[in-house]
Amino acid sequence: QVHVEESGGGLVQAGDSLRLSCAASGRTFIPYVMGWFRQAPGKDREFVGAIVWGTRVARYADSVEGRFTISRENAKNTIYLQMNGLKIEDTAVYYCAIKRASNVPYEFWGQGTQVTVSS
Repeated sequence: QVHVEESGGGLVQAGDSLRLSCAASGRTFIPYVMGWFRQAPGKDREFVGAIVWGTRVARYADSVEGRFTISRENAKNTIYLQMNGLKIEDTAVYYCAIKRASNVPYEFWGQGTQVTVSS
């Protein structure tokens, strides 16, 4: 089984920056894509961004493009979500997820980390 754990959430003010981490552990495997999702109260979970493992190829939701950046650290099976220029509407629980191929759903999910942006 693969364990996924997010960390780094917290309470910040609008305009601040925050960096989330996502570490994968467990049985040996190479993820194909590691991604970030978020869910705000009363809303559906939405895609934030994802990175293809072993590359710098990443894509982002329009709502975060230019403000959020995903990076990876292969040796630690870890990805990061650098969030700059945070807005109140970025408040959500942020989840990390892993998929093992391009044509399958995200299979492994973390428990989430809360990000709250105040005015």
